[in-house]
Amino acid sequence: MDGERSLVLRWTVLAFLVVIFTMPFSRAYTYERDVYAINSLFGALGSPPLPGWVPNGGDPCGASWQGVGCVNSNITSITINGANLGGQLGDDLGNFSSIITIDLSNNNIGGSIPENLPVTMQKFFLSANQFTGSIPSSLSKLSLLTDMSLNNNHLTEELPDAFQSLTGLINLDLSSNNLSGQLPPSMGSLSSLTTLHIQNNELGGTLNVLEDLPLKDLDIENNLFSGPVPEKLLAIPKFKKDGNPFNTSIAPSPMLSPPPSPLSGAPSTDTVHANSSSSSSSSSGPTAQQSPAPKRKIGTSTIKIVGYVLVAVVSLIILALSVMFCISKYEERKSRTDELSKSVAGRAQRVPEERKNRNHLVKPSKEVGKVSESTSDKKIDHVIDLEGTDELVMPLPPPPPPVERVTVNLVPPPASVERVIVNPVAPPEYATRNAPPEKVNAPTSVSSFAVSSLQQYTNSFREDNLMRESRLGKVYLAELPSGTLLEVMKIDNVNSRIEVDDFLELVLNISELRHPNILQLVGYCAEFGQRLLVYKHFSRKTLQDVLHCNDDLSAKLSWNARLCIALEAAKGLEYLHEGCQTPIVHQNFEPDCILLNGKLAVRVCECGLAPLMSSNSVTQLSGRMHALFTYEAPEVNESGLYTDRSDIYSFGVVMLELLTGRKPYDSSRPRQEQHLVRWASSQLHDINALLRMVDPSIQGKCSEKSLSRFADIISRCIQQGPEFRPPISEVVQDLSCMINDSREPIT
Repeated sequence: MDGERSLVLRWTVLAFLVVIFTMPFSRAYTYERDVYAINSLFGALGSPPLPGWVPNGGDPCGASWQGVGCVNSNITSITINGANLGGQLGDDLGNFSSIITIDLSNNNIGGSIPENLPVTMQKFFLSANQFTGSIPSSLSKLSLLTDMSLNNNHLTEELPDAFQSLTGLINLDLSSNNLSGQLPPSMGSLSSLTTLHIQNNELGGTLNVLEDLPLKDLDIENNLFSGPVPEKLLAIPKFKKDGNPFNTSIAPSPMLSPPPSPLSGAPSTDTVHANSSSSSSSSSGPTAQQSPAPKRKIGTSTIKIVGYVLVAVVSLIILALSVMFCISKYEERKSRTDELSKSVAGRAQRVPEERKNRNHLVKPSKEVGKVSESTSDKKIDHVIDLEGTDELVMPLPPPPPPVERVTVNLVPPPASVERVIVNPVAPPEYATRNAPPEKVNAPTSVSSFAVSSLQQYTNSFREDNLMRESRLGKVYLAELPSGTLLEVMKIDNVNSRIEVDDFLELVLNISELRHPNILQLVGYCAEFGQRLLVYKHFSRKTLQDVLHCNDDLSAKLSWNARLCIALEAAKGLEYLHEGCQTPIVHQNFEPDCILLNGKLAVRVCECGLAPLMSSNSVTQLSGRMHALFTYEAPEVNESGLYTDRSDIYSFGVVMLELLTGRKPYDSSRPRQEQHLVRWASSQLHDINALLRMVDPSIQGKCSEKSLSRFADIISRCIQQGPEFRPPISEVVQDLSCMINDSREPIT
């Protein structure tokens, strides 16, 4: 009896152990083939301590492994950036069934890049690792590839001739390796390639294979390229080519050789070139006898002397023309100045009479700001709605003498459009100033304000009316007699030195910005050296106030509200980057430029003002130091160049503030936590770290899945390399999906 019980007990324990040990291998939510592939990758990497990852079995999609993205039961992305990973990639990457993105940049992974790569891959990022060997020729199978970065590794040998099927490849970065040889002919098939970085290698040969590609950014610096640079490449907007021995492989042109003398019996030019190598090795050969070396040296020296003389003559001619041009411009400007002085003197004599017959504060005509657009079969009138600005008090223009009439047309209007030109006139109290009033005839669809009127509406720009201070100047609240509220940006002294024509062109460009998430410009002032911009009033509050100044609205910042703020701000950037006929880079995107009203609606301000960013302004210098520690992308600090992707970096920092409630730089925190991006970037794929990082006011009120998705967007936006950051339209799409999937009520 005891033996039977013992036997039953043994079988029970055995069955229990079988169940325990076979559970990891049982069928989970994730597709089995993908589980096998990611287990193999995990083992090849040395089984690093990644949250959620297990060496055998597991459920990457169901259990939300760190950095793993899924669609249904298929793994579609692996993004583990800057996690100090080691090991290798292994030979089973090709077993992933549906993976689209592999981003393992900024780690210490070594070995070679495997031949077995997944054919579904669209984005392949392995930059800043320790990879060696050559680029695999199996690259030709990745017909869906759009972006690939293998820069800053130790790759060697020649590039494979395997690019013929990569017609969708847009961005390719192979820089800072040890690649050699010539560019393969198949690179001419990259019909979608716009960005190519191959600098800091040992590549040579010519660049002819690249001349028909739609490149906009080409960097080939510090290589061994020779021969002439194709003219088509010189037209690329961003082309860096220094550090190459161009033209060293070109033989001297036959036209430069001295003509043979018929009396000396010298051979033809073709004979000289055909035997040049034998003449250099043996002075007693037939070539040396037929074409003596001294005669060639004399001819070459003569040609050089003639060339130097020609260059000197051409330089003198260019210098003389430049001097004549400068003199003519000086005389022309002096003539214009004399005419302007005469006209001002004449106007000053008429001022007493005009004062008697003119009331300066009268209502403008209803026709001001009216634009008529003719179509093929009807005429449509559009009247600009300024919410009460038809009651604006504006100075009435005096009838100008015919000889003084000057019309400045910054952009010639089409024949079918009639524009009304608004001429601001100096009020009487300014007529005796030394500086003459500037003639302003701006063909814009916004109103022109007099300085005296804006002084009246802002209580002489009193501190009580000050709403906020920007990097360009102070913004004041203005109230019209009708009760309409406006915002007046008084551009600081240094930036106000912009020429009036340039300022009016800037006004014209900003006036065309029309979007629900962009603060609307309704007017300007360009009198007596002043440069002011007038906007429709939206709110005194900024996201900076709400997040960091204990504002009353901060209590309303639920998790879903923060998602909505991020989405609306992203839509404003999307309009600037992709909705304008000429894309606009904001260059100063931060919480101070995101206005919020009581309903948490969003307007982005200071759009289109990049031309006013003066490096000589004290305000600008302090603002730049502020941005350097906070919102400025790394490449801006290095090159000073702003792009739409530098705006994306700034937007990522703003999203990080929404997530954590922290300032981007806070000296009161521990040293390792003072720089928000530096501290948080390495923890964005760790769900436990995320839960600790989130703003205490919303802790426990948002799902782990939503947090992880938001952190993934932030991680992509704050990548060190601009080419790794997504376009703003992709960010808008991801945030929209998050909000649509959220079940939390919007408060």
